[in-house]
Amino acid sequence: MKGVILAGGLGTRLFPLTKITNKHLLPVYDRPMIHYPIQALVNAGIDDIMVVTGGRKSGDFLSLLGNGRDFGLKHLNYAYQEGEGGIAEALGLAEHWANGDSVVVALGDNLIENNIASAVAAFQAQGGGAKILLKEVEDPERFGVATLEGEHVTRIVEKPKEPESNLAVIGIYMYDGRVWDIIHELKPSDRGELEITDVNNWFIEDGSMTCEVLDGWWTDAGTFESLHSASKLVAEGGANKLG
Repeated sequence: MKGVILAGGLGTRLFPLTKITNKHLLPVYDRPMIHYPIQALVNAGIDDIMVVTGGRKSGDFLSLLGNGRDFGLKHLNYAYQEGEGGIAEALGLAEHWANGDSVVVALGDNLIENNIASAVAAFQAQGGGAKILLKEVEDPERFGVATLEGEHVTRIVEKPKEPESNLAVIGIYMYDGRVWDIIHELKPSDRGELEITDVNNWFIEDGSMTCEVLDGWWTDAGTFESLHSASKLVAEGGANKLG
């Protein structure tokens, strides 16, 4: 299984900070933001990782991360996304490198408190399909929101005005090799982007999507408020037991 970290985009909600750097290179407490999702994948036993970046100062990722030695990796792969074509488009850039393997995808501005190794193992044991992680939030209208019947996801709605639940789909996704064909068939949304929610809903309709509610805290760091909150959470309790 391979890991893909999506760290592109222009980070406009964090202007003027992101006028001079990529959002994922900003500090969260004592480390650059991009360190946290890399460590989360490494802690889950994934050591073949690609970082998809773009926008301003993308070359700084190579200067910062190199071949991933600081994380115990022998090699770290990179791809470049031109423009802002959406999360699914960015994931599609990893297709040839992944070579049909299953992947764990992490958004570069998402931080979690605990290890996801058990969720990754459960996904591998299910023998295909997809798995998403959910978290109860106070502002579900900011996220993709999952509707459940029992333990099964029935649909996901992106940033609904009237959410049917408070279960946000966090930025960690697991897919089998069919994900690449699905991305090829996607049509741009009204925002002109290829949406990861459409990928997730494909697996739901296929009947091969599973989900788990994440244990421990989770936050994105894509706004001034959440960036500040992420730094406080890390300072108070750490994240992924970073060394």
